[in-house]
Amino acid sequence: MHDMIVHDPRCNALFIGHAKLERLYTGCRWSEGPVYFPAGRYLLWSDIPNDRVMRFDETDGSVSVFMSPCNHHNGHTRDREGRLISCEHRGRAVSRIEHDGSRTVLADRWNGKQLNAPNDVVVKSDGSIWFTDPTYGIDSDYEGDKAVSEIGASNVYRIDPATGDVSAVITDRVKPNGLAFSPDEALLYVADTGRSHVPGLPATITAYQIDADGQSAARLRLFATCPEGLYDGFRVDDEGNIWTSAGTNVFVYAPDGTHLGTLPIGEIVANVCFGGPKRNRLFICGQTSLYAIYVKISGK
Repeated sequence: MHDMIVHDPRCNALFIGHAKLERLYTGCRWSEGPVYFPAGRYLLWSDIPNDRVMRFDETDGSVSVFMSPCNHHNGHTRDREGRLISCEHRGRAVSRIEHDGSRTVLADRWNGKQLNAPNDVVVKSDGSIWFTDPTYGIDSDYEGDKAVSEIGASNVYRIDPATGDVSAVITDRVKPNGLAFSPDEALLYVADTGRSHVPGLPATITAYQIDADGQSAARLRLFATCPEGLYDGFRVDDEGNIWTSAGTNVFVYAPDGTHLGTLPIGEIVANVCFGGPKRNRLFICGQTSLYAIYVKISGK
């Protein structure tokens, strides 16, 4: 039997009865930002305090250091051309690794002011790049370089694919963190980990409606509140279910907000992503380790 705690019968359609959680690697200080590259069947993820990006090879199970130093990468994604998009704490930028291995800075300022420390990032089907910018990478020297925020706020931004212009699309979060689009891209979900700076603040995921122009968002509703710990990073599957870190667990939510199931991990969970040739393997970044479990559904 799998380790999932079922809260709603719909959860049974998501998990394989005999599939078990596997620990693929341990030895990190703070694991974050997993992203899977199907062409090479490998996964990259960040070990932020150690200033390195790790690489898991799915073909033989080996783990190696992909990049070090790396400007304290946090979140990652792929763009429409299969290039690595990275959130840099030390660089205070969103960057791209080109096909020839060179680095291009996509955004490091907004309204002339330096970004805080980009945290998580997603790419929309129109090629626009959306990212969160809390202050965790400048709050201390542990995950970047300690500094004072020039902007004085933590926002969600959009990089225009044609012009490269950076616009603030969500400005009502305390510390926006993980983010993901619904399968039809009509909604953008955003986690807020502001409790780290405002004691007692609820840990939430909020759903935002994407406007018809595809370039702006309006708050629609509170989607979920974490009962213990924080939501950090999350991803969405083909049916619109949200698979999110939640304290020391992975929670699965239906699109209607119902908590379907809980997968205990045993240490703080930072982020998840789907991978494998059929996108049916859930990779999980715990604080010190990389985990994976096969599921019955594919990631979007």
